[in-house]
Amino acid sequence: MDVRFREVDPFNCWLWLRFADVPSQGERNYVDGIFDSWYVIGRLGGFNAENLQVHEEGADMSWMGYNNDEAESVMPALMHNMGQMEYQEEWARCWIDLGTSDGVSLDILINTLRQLDADVVQIAELVVGGVNEDWPVEDHPDSIFPAGA
Repeated sequence: MDVRFREVDPFNCWLWLRFADVPSQGERNYVDGIFDSWYVIGRLGGFNAENLQVHEEGADMSWMGYNNDEAESVMPALMHNMGQMEYQEEWARCWIDLGTSDGVSLDILINTLRQLDADVVQIAELVVGGVNEDWPVEDHPDSIFPAGA
């Protein structure tokens, strides 16, 4: 799976998936489930790179001291909104408002889609941001900051 980034507006961003073949309904269900789960974690503040205490501890987590005060002192990183996944032949797209969530959110999505590509459905590419000329977009109705503003 190739990963490409185009112009990214974190408050008004399209994610584009191009499959090797038109995905079946079962394959679409996997993709939809991944995006729905990813959004719920983001909406609840799970993608906050300012509080990665376990990750920063390294391989040995035994008897690690977790600093609750540090966790509570970081600024929230909340994903604001996500549209419905849309499909058109071998393409799928989804609009997102990443809000204040960190780039770690995209890393986690990319890692998940790479494994889906290996195990379930072949994804030729993931494109983050921008638009496709053959599938025009309008400002998403849930966008807080429309592109023309």
